[in-house]
Amino acid sequence: MTQLTRPLPTSKSGPLQSITRLRHHFSRDNVTLAVLLVIFSTLMAAFIVAPLLAMLQKSVQNAEGDFVGLANFATYFASPALWQSLQNTVVIGVVVTVIVGLLAFGFAFALTRSCMPFKGVFTVIGSAPILSPSLLPAISLIYLFGNQGIAKEMLFGHSIYGPIGIAIGLVLWTFPHALMIISTSLKTSDARLYEAAKALNTSSVRTFFLVTLPGAKYGLISALIVVFTLVVCDFGVPKVIGGQYNVLATDIFKQVVGQQNFAMGAVTSVMLLLPALLAFAGDRWVQKKQQNLFDARSVAYQPEPNRLRDGACLLFCSLISLAILSVIAMAVYGSLVTFWPWNTALSLNNYNFTEFSTYGWAPYFSSLKLAGMVALAGTLVIFTCAYCIEKGQSFAPLRNLLQMLAILPMAVPGMVLGLGYIFFFNHSDNPLSWIYGTLTILVVNTITHYYTVGHMTAVTALKQLPGEIEAISASLNIPQFKTFLKVTIPVCTPAILEIATYLFVNAMTTTSAIVFLYASDTMPASVSVLNMDDAGQTGPAAAMAVMILLTAAAVKLMHLGANCLSDKYTQAWRNR
Repeated sequence: MTQLTRPLPTSKSGPLQSITRLRHHFSRDNVTLAVLLVIFSTLMAAFIVAPLLAMLQKSVQNAEGDFVGLANFATYFASPALWQSLQNTVVIGVVVTVIVGLLAFGFAFALTRSCMPFKGVFTVIGSAPILSPSLLPAISLIYLFGNQGIAKEMLFGHSIYGPIGIAIGLVLWTFPHALMIISTSLKTSDARLYEAAKALNTSSVRTFFLVTLPGAKYGLISALIVVFTLVVCDFGVPKVIGGQYNVLATDIFKQVVGQQNFAMGAVTSVMLLLPALLAFAGDRWVQKKQQNLFDARSVAYQPEPNRLRDGACLLFCSLISLAILSVIAMAVYGSLVTFWPWNTALSLNNYNFTEFSTYGWAPYFSSLKLAGMVALAGTLVIFTCAYCIEKGQSFAPLRNLLQMLAILPMAVPGMVLGLGYIFFFNHSDNPLSWIYGTLTILVVNTITHYYTVGHMTAVTALKQLPGEIEAISASLNIPQFKTFLKVTIPVCTPAILEIATYLFVNAMTTTSAIVFLYASDTMPASVSVLNMDDAGQTGPAAAMAVMILLTAAAVKLMHLGANCLSDKYTQAWRNR
């Protein structure tokens, strides 16, 4: 896999030293590393860089493919409706980000800084929405607050179809993402700082603003940036419950699917790419500024019981959990109602998808196949590439380039990436055009879309491995690939399982990245939910969304079980 720089024999003979260096340069491990780096660089150029360049090229062309410069952008900004969509996107992004930031911070604070009961239960409930497509909370809100909703009076005459519905749906869907990041930042706190504050008779409120908040500020900022990016890039919630309130993501869909105006769709994609890139740049800046506040001398903070604080935290988490469970339960209930709202008898009729769609159960099994292929192929590519980048010692420029390309997909919205795939792979001169319209392009697109998180997970796990492993292998003249197979993979099994589970769940729930790329025989379940909802078949759409949720939850449970076994194996290996 890689080749650490092995000690070279010293010699006064110049030719002998040159020959030794030449043999080292062309060693088997170095050649293997070079081949793998070239392969990964080619794949990233073809599946990340080229589609984005094709999309940018299309934005400065007319319908005939002629170069028109910035004329398309001038048309965009001259259109009041399109300009309004940009403003709507920013407004929704800011509002949802602020709300989620406050709610997730309070929830994470209760989990990490209080002694309230049922923390494990609240953790599971708080993370539950991440297992469902964003379409599920939107459908649930229709059952709850729609024109025939059971609780529409709670909106005091306002309609759920518009900014209110979009904001509520996205708050529910993005909440777990912010919760995970903020919880992690709050867990790593030094108890000595709190002891010092207590010794100085500092009040609890003052301690919060002087110790707790500064210690978690970078995690909080990262969470806000992630939420803002997810909100402005989401397509499912605005499509289902947005009504006439247009945002950039739905504009791209209308331009491409509704009007077949690919040039204007590319322009809108560029406009959607800008806030995502700004958020990505902000997150990179935060990561560079962040300092390690927990070292070997630090003492982990353990909260002390406080009846008033713990009671308030329990009440707060109970209300948030009730809202999440209500949305999920409403989706399940809606999927079991025979015909909402006129026939509320419970049945499994909505799960007989052949009665509502010509595709029947095929989209669900297509999603299972897609998710399985993404998990297997994606995990293999991501972990192997991360290993080459992190553990390699040669070819530093190429490894640095790969590291940069591995981070790039995080800044690209799913719909922008999907549209770029249309322009690039649907071109007759492209030798890879054969994958267009097949399951292969869905697999490649999904792996690319979620590549960065898996890569960061793999790099984090590899950084924790002792450097002596490769050094010992080199000194014993053991091929690097044997060390990789016999040591690295077994020790990093928890991270590998985490990557595979992450890819599987997201492949089941994704919509925006593949909504332009599926064919009639490769339609995934998430797109089937969207199509059935468009056709007015809300019950079957809810049923398919519930099937996605249950499948993702089952895989997550299996992952937790496998992790327990893996932890035991890893601990046994370390004790050897």
